[in-house]
Amino acid sequence: MRALSEPVADYIHSFNGEIQERLLAIRDAAFELVPDAEEAIKYRMPTIIYHGNLLHYAGFAHHIGIYPLPHAIETLKAVLAPYKQGKGSIQFQNDVPLPMDLIRKIIATRLEEKTLELELKKSTKRE
Repeated sequence: MRALSEPVADYIHSFNGEIQERLLAIRDAAFELVPDAEEAIKYRMPTIIYHGNLLHYAGFAHHIGIYPLPHAIETLKAVLAPYKQGKGSIQFQNDVPLPMDLIRKIIATRLEEKTLELELKKSTKRE
């Protein structure tokens, strides 16, 4: 397991044990899929950074919020349908297990988007 940065550790440890475990599971999945990523607190939430913001996540009393950007939500619309959503957010209620396979799919989708962005920037610079 990757060591927590101090700001993210402070954030996660401000919650009770169950919510801490849920936040850490999301974080671990992100670093498993994107080992070169970094982390910081942005918009008062832990943020996975890979060539810019990849994913924000946050703990609340009744749910965990994941903020992968609206395009990723649109891409995964069918599999996200059972979950409460906002324009750029998905809520996973704390009284049910986290759907870690789905969370990994969200992270992988964001990674694909970032990879395409990087390739596009490289090809644009060559022209």
